[in-house]
Amino acid sequence: MSPANFLLSRWLLGVLLMLSSPLALADLVLFPTRLVFDGNQRAAQVELMNQGKSPETYRLSLVNRRMGENGEFIAIETPGPGEQFADGLLRYSPRQVTLPPGGSQVVRLQLRKPDGLAAGEYRSHLQIDRVAEASGSSSVEAVAQRSAKDVGIAIQALVGASIPVIVRHGATQASVSLSELSLLTATPAAPGGQLQLQMNRQGNRSVYGDLLVVFTTTAGVTVELAKAGGVAVYAPNALRRARLPLQLPAGTALRGGTLKVSYRDRPEAGGKLLAEASLVLP
Repeated sequence: MSPANFLLSRWLLGVLLMLSSPLALADLVLFPTRLVFDGNQRAAQVELMNQGKSPETYRLSLVNRRMGENGEFIAIETPGPGEQFADGLLRYSPRQVTLPPGGSQVVRLQLRKPDGLAAGEYRSHLQIDRVAEASGSSSVEAVAQRSAKDVGIAIQALVGASIPVIVRHGATQASVSLSELSLLTATPAAPGGQLQLQMNRQGNRSVYGDLLVVFTTTAGVTVELAKAGGVAVYAPNALRRARLPLQLPAGTALRGGTLKVSYRDRPEAGGKLLAEASLVLP
């Protein structure tokens, strides 16, 4: 293959992976999407479900990731200051599963705490990766059997998902505040504008909850403009920046009122108010 064709094939591979991943990922359903070992809990489980139309094989592993200030995750091997991994405390089974269409599998996790474990929060991520199928017309062998005049590219989108697995040991606590609220102008991607804010975390554990933005007019009418569920600030991060696209009802203008954003525990955790802040609009 010529250098030009090689570069073209790499570019096509990247494009197809970006286009295919969200669709293929929809075939794999995980429940729950977050695990927390707290108190005396020593066992948990995750259910994998294949909603696709063909059998799929998935390989499981524990990986470590760092959250960036904008909520993105970065794979890491060595912990930084304040980072504590949970992979050395956990055992899980099975390590690989093959699910028929509509099939499911329970993955069991066991926690083992060594003596002298320091108090705090430990986090790793359970990664589930689709294993490539090397058979049929898309296999490398099938491509190799084609005419030498043909240029063949075997592409399979290898998609995966991961969920945080958190271990809390000893006395842990956290608080959070919201600050730096500002209203960003409308764009084609966010025609109603965006509310930009900063989440500030303190303590030795993460925070996790739902964000809600409401607008109250000068006449006292309150309208919900945005919400985001399952927003975390993981330890040891001190802050996370967020932007929430606003959905303005017809006839609503963001003038002369107040934008209020609240951050609450998830409903299943009691819905307690964790933090709130307001922005008065001219």
